[in-house]
Amino acid sequence: MQVSATPLEGLLVIETKLWRDARGAFVETYHQERYREAGIGATFVQDNFSWSHANVLRGLHYQLSRPQGKLVMVVEGRVFDVAVDIRAGSPTFGQWHGVELSAENGRQLYIPSGYAHGFCVLSERAGFMYRCTDYYIPSDERGIRWNDPQLAIDWPAVNPVVSQKDQAYKTLAEMQLELPQWIAA
Repeated sequence: MQVSATPLEGLLVIETKLWRDARGAFVETYHQERYREAGIGATFVQDNFSWSHANVLRGLHYQLSRPQGKLVMVVEGRVFDVAVDIRAGSPTFGQWHGVELSAENGRQLYIPSGYAHGFCVLSERAGFMYRCTDYYIPSDERGIRWNDPQLAIDWPAVNPVVSQKDQAYKTLAEMQLELPQWIAA
């Protein structure tokens, strides 16, 4: 695997090795020792999987008191995946980074805790896998509006399908009292 840093602290793009032959393909989705050597020392405690249809946009989600780091990948289809630095006081606060993840490219994104996360489906259907560093706690879930003008995320969908819950989230500026704090390394 090859790991590349992004402009946002701790946010990493992982290029996995896909082995293809006439039977199909194989990919190693996680190997604790190799990921630790690459700087991802997180302990993962929960795996999630979602299927979504074309043009579905999920996010931007985070947990406040029990933040989750995430290792995400697509096992079917294609998505535009986005992480937003919402750590109050961070030098890159309010900045986002997006990357296309697909079953074909085998790319993963490691999103450290303190980031909001979302994705938009680019294919007819997408199967999305999340490996999380903490458990999902419904009462701890928060979100930032996907179309917050301050963030100005360049989503690839003009009229995405967004859940009522995600549509009701506030902007980053309105969430100032419910954001994780940045701690200098």
